[in-house]
Amino acid sequence: MGPPRAQGDAGLYDRSSRPRTTPHRTPADVESRIRDLRRERKLGPARIGPILGLPASTVHRVLTRHQLNRLRWMDRPTGQVIRRYEHERPGELVHVNVKTPGHLPYGGGHRIMPRQQAGTNRQARPAHEKAAAL
Repeated sequence: MGPPRAQGDAGLYDRSSRPRTTPHRTPADVESRIRDLRRERKLGPARIGPILGLPASTVHRVLTRHQLNRLRWMDRPTGQVIRRYEHERPGELVHVNVKTPGHLPYGGGHRIMPRQQAGTNRQARPAHEKAAAL
């Protein structure tokens, strides 16, 4: 590809800056060995690197590419990556359990209403009594 002027109108369109080839990428068999050592022995980049004769930075880059860079993301006995939330589509809602505060009145606490009025809400009362108080 030449300069945009030499390409005509096609040179004005956006295109990816990603390289077409990566000639110095770590070979697939070495990456496989790195992944195996991580899963089987739970070693970090500083320990895997000398075993395979690679820099720790290269090992870390490979582990990150395969999402094995965090030990807490792995199941300890099996070495499989754990994904806590998996969804069929992007943007799906996540179910979250929320504990409701029992001591706050319906109108708010002492920051919203006077302390004397908010103080009466500290005693646990059945829900029907709270509703009747409103």
